[in-house]
Order: sequence, then structure tokens, then C-alpha cells
Amino acid sequence: MNIWKKLSLGILFLSVLVLVACSGDNNESNESAEDSEKQGDIVIGVDKEVVSLDPHNSNDSASAQVRMNIYETLIYQNPDGELVPGLATEWEQVDENTWNFKLREGVTFHSGQEFTAEDVKATYARVLDPNVAASVQFLFEMIDDVEVVNDHELNIKTKEPFAPLDRHLAHSTAGIMSKSLIDKDYENALEASGLGLSLDTYYAEREEGSETFAEYASKLNNIGQIINQEPDGTNHLKLQSRSAGDNVVLEKFEEFNNGERFFNTVTFKVIPENGSRVGELETGGIDVATGIDTASVPRIEGGADMEIIEKDSVRTTYLGLNYKKELFQDENIKKAIAYAIDREDIVNGIFDGMGIPSKGPLAPPVWGYSEELVGAEYDIEKAKEYLSQSSQPDGFKTTLWVNEDEQIINTAVYIQEQLKQINIDVSIEQMEWGAYLDNLVQGNHDMFILGWTTVTQDADYGLYALFHSKNHGSAGNRIFYTNPKVDELLDAGRSETDEAKRADIYKEAEQLIVDDGQSVFLMHNTFFIGVNTRKATGFKLDSAGAVHIQDVKFK
Repeated sequence: MNIWKKLSLGILFLSVLVLVACSGDNNESNESAEDSEKQGDIVIGVDKEVVSLDPHNSNDSASAQVRMNIYETLIYQNPDGELVPGLATEWEQVDENTWNFKLREGVTFHSGQEFTAEDVKATYARVLDPNVAASVQFLFEMIDDVEVVNDHELNIKTKEPFAPLDRHLAHSTAGIMSKSLIDKDYENALEASGLGLSLDTYYAEREEGSETFAEYASKLNNIGQIINQEPDGTNHLKLQSRSAGDNVVLEKFEEFNNGERFFNTVTFKVIPENGSRVGELETGGIDVATGIDTASVPRIEGGADMEIIEKDSVRTTYLGLNYKKELFQDENIKKAIAYAIDREDIVNGIFDGMGIPSKGPLAPPVWGYSEELVGAEYDIEKAKEYLSQSSQPDGFKTTLWVNEDEQIINTAVYIQEQLKQINIDVSIEQMEWGAYLDNLVQGNHDMFILGWTTVTQDADYGLYALFHSKNHGSAGNRIFYTNPKVDELLDAGRSETDEAKRADIYKEAEQLIVDDGQSVFLMHNTFFIGVNTRKATGFKLDSAGAVHIQDVKFK
């Protein structure tokens, strides 16, 4: 009997968390708006609150969606995934370990400070500062030095060859902050620390790598406080206000010099409940609704002046098994769980076919994706057989953590029912998004469901953060997976410059990761959102689920 017939409790089919944007395909509306210079305000309804406005303090999609409009990166990854000029007008790899960047001139920060190469140097020095303990340090740890040639030219030197450096520098957490903001933030932290250090002394000790420098970390608890409250970037929007749990309001930055913008303000309004977001979209209370559940798609498509925009994603939703728990080091238990889950049933039954089942950690659009992966396929009898050969042949009790996303909750209920068939008793624990991420870092969980979006569209980002043993915790490896051979391959993949050899390295690493079974890869999601077209058109959506608003025109 199909499991969905068993689940007769009226489970809502709601969408997986994605912060996505739309690209208007109504040609008539776009044509009429092209010559318009009307100004207007945009309201985007989101289902999750921003965690931090500090680019180095979080890597969640809700925060990235807001920050990408405040900060610019040296290189910009457009909605089609192409790398185009950002704060750098041109760049080239001079040798295996050196990249040269020419910078855009006439750029100012929101604070009025002039943008120079020193701001780039200060930004990358901060993210690599061990006392900052940036969760995204893995994205930049290959940088050995930023050499300032002049105000508008610099060289980035890497410790070893690193093929996808340009992709990493286009990541939202690579947004360039003003050196004055960084200095102010450090000064605030130093003053509160009681260390009695001047900023110049702190920087000098960091440069020298002094023995005492690492000891400061425990007292520098306020690092990031100023940056989170007073972000200072160069992009087209600057912070106007932030109301915790309610909204973030950004306003147009009039001195922006990289294209014309027609919005006055952009508000990211937190509306956790899906039905409320759809209702607000219908009435025009919001212009864009993210995180739309699949059951609401026909309602939006059939509504007046509304449309759905969808895009194949670079996201993988997975069931994580905590390697720190002895139970989930048992190969037979992991195989039993993997064979008990029907990925096709999840995609079709919960997500209405809007996605594809996963074979492994990387989605098909990601460079390095292997079509040759071999893994567990649904077979409940084989699942029972593996459990009978495990350390828990009679079954066991465990917990499964989820956030507030209702489709993720439904997926958890499905897994709960499936594992019950092989005598694994699963209790589901639900948490608010911020608390969920914080608790996963502590490593006290058994199992959890989460998604990872390979924003750079390169295998390094999709594998290194999640499966290298040095990235346990907030960097991404929340399953606390440890495999020395996988570490070796992922390190090699980062430094290999021959594309064919690099692809072979990742193919081997992916198969080992799948074979180890510490993550059960469920599906690659389709990203989609709802748009009310009465007021504006030109929203765009990328494969990482981000809203791009630079081309918005008002009717």
C-alpha cells in the first residue's frame, strides 16, 4: 500500500525553504516597462528571518539574500551563472598562484568612503582572522596574501594553485566591506575585551602570527557587533532599518555607479506561514513571495496578475546522520536507513514532482557532478536484512531534527513512517530556523534534514564544506563526517588545475561519500516563487534561489 494512503492526517504539501526570485516572462509587460523611469517600492515576502548582516558570520540563504544587495563582490555571478565584472572590471590568472584584479573607479561606500584596494585587503584579512572564527573561512583559506599595487589594482596570491578562486570570490560572503567599518568593529571589540590593545598593535600581531595572538579569541566576544548593526557596502541598497522577526528595509543608494536602478526601498518582510504569504501576494501586500509550497502553484498561476517563476536548482536536500553517535558509525544501520527511503515517493508525493531524486551530493548543473554514481535504491526487504546484521538487529529509538519548513516536516513524517517498517522508532523534533542551525553546530543531534546549495556551481563548494573533516560544525559538516581518504581527495581537487584530472578526483570522492552513507541524499529541488505583476516586472531568479532585482521596472 502506498505510504501516502497511510498518511491520512491531512499533511500539508508545503515548499522547501528557498529564498528565490522571479524573472518576468510576460513580454508585453516587460516591453511597456522598458522605457519607464517610474520609481517605486518593492516588498518581498520571505519565510525566514535574516541571521546576520555580517558576511562572515553566517552562510544561510535568508541572510545572503539581503546582504547581496548591500555588498558587492569583486566578481559577480549573474542569474545565468556567468561570471561578470563586479567591483573588479577585469581579472586574469597571472601564474598558478597569482591573480590580478583591476578595480572599478569612482566607487563609494554607503558611508561616503572611497573604495580602494585597501578595502579588499582588509575584508579578506578579516575573514581569515582566526579570532573572527568565520564560518565561511573555508571559502577563502587558500588566499596567502593580497598585494595592493595601487588604489585600483591588486594581486591575490594563493598558497597553492586553486582553480575555482574566481567562483569563490563571487560568493555572497565575499562582499567587500569598507576598511573604516572593519576598523570600527575591531576597535569596539578590543575596547570591550579589556586586553588593552590598540588596533595597530592587534593588526601587527596578526600579521606576525605572534604566539599570544590566538589567546585573544576568548575575550574578543564582540567581533561583528558593529558590522551587523551598521553594514557598509557599495551595492545599490543600504540599510534603512531592521526589526527583528519582522522585516529588513533597504533604501536606494544614490551614489551607486554601476547601472541605473528604479526602486526607492526594498523591504524583506518575514511571513513564516505559507498561506499568509500567498494571501499577501494576491492582495498586492507583497510583490514577490518566496518559499511557496507546491500545492499553491496552481492557485498563483490561476490568479489575476500573478505568475510562478521556477528554475532548476543547484541544491541538494539530504538526511544527515551524526557520525559522533556510535549508532551511526554502524555501516549496516546506515545502509538499512538508505534502502528504506523511496526518493521518488518524496519528490512526487511531497513536492508534487517539482524536483528530481538525488544520487549524490551534487546537483546536475554543478561542475563535477557524476552521472556514474551508484548508491542505495529503495528496497524495504534489503533494508530489513541490513538492520538484522547490525548492532541493533531488533531496532532502536532515535530522533530526527527539522526546521519549520512544512515540506521538510512532511518529509520527516514520511521517513518516520518508512523507518517504522524496519523497527526504527523515530521522534521528530521541530525548531525555529536560527536555533536549528545553532543546535546542529553543537553536535548533539541524531539525524536531521537540511539542504545545501552549491552556490559557486563548482564541486569544491558542494563537497569541501560538507564532507572535509576540518569543517565540522558551522562551516557545513554538520554530520561530523570523517574519512581521511575523502579529505585527501578534496584537498587534491582544490589544487589540481587540469580539468579532466580534477573531474576524476571528484568522481572518486563522490562515490566514497555515497558509499559511506553518512548522508542519505534525497532530492534536488526546483526553485520557484510567486510574483504579483500589477506594479513591477523584471525580477530574476538564479539556480541558487536568490532574488535579483537590478532589472526591476515599475509600470
